Amino acid sequence: MNSQDVINKTEVFVKKTLAQAEGGHDWFHVERVYRNSLLIAKSEPCNLFIVKLGALLHDIADSKFYNGDENIGPKIAREFLIKLNVEPSVIRQVILIIENISFKTSLSNTTGNKFTSAELDIIQDADRLDAIGAVGIARCFNYGGFKNRGLYDPEIKPNLNMSKEEYKNSTAPTINHFYEKLLLLKNTMNTKTGKNLANKRHAYMQDYLDQFYAEWHGAK
Repeated sequence: MNSQDVINKTEVFVKKTLAQAEGGHDWFHVERVYRNSLLIAKSEPCNLFIVKLGALLHDIADSKFYNGDENIGPKIAREFLIKLNVEPSVIRQVILIIENISFKTSLSNTTGNKFTSAELDIIQDADRLDAIGAVGIARCFNYGGFKNRGLYDPEIKPNLNMSKEEYKNSTAPTINHFYEKLLLLKNTMNTKTGKNLANKRHAYMQDYLDQFYAEWHGAK
């Protein structure tokens, strides 16, 4: 099976697997991350096959929808790629990308050698771009509604020093998430293209928050 056949079969698999997924983590999220990844990859030296597979499979089973099980996504991806007879070295890279892409991973206090690669940098930027800007705002409130969280509570302040476990278990209002994650992403970008795009989307979020507070307080 050639590489394009593998990509085609992976797209079909991901669409089917995520058919009933929450709106911010569905096939369309994956498709946007895939497109962002291809855009960023144009300016970065990388293995494009790994970028494509990693982008398509990065959210195949988000742990937040599986009782926090961080092993299920890598397990499903590995079993699928083995069935397609993908080279073990490629599978290993894709699994490492899935295991290290999330924002909450950066909150871990674990020590040791952290996995890095050009492909992870690209996909991580692409994934974080989809968490900010207009789409990011929509996804944020969609997930907040899915979890039945309030929009905003002036009495509940954002926690800017959360541990990984605190982040995973947070039930704070949706607006807090802007300060606890979304507004922090601009400064975590790895690539030049990612940084340029993030700056524009970050500014859009700041404008949105200004308008939100003005409307909340009856100023506009």
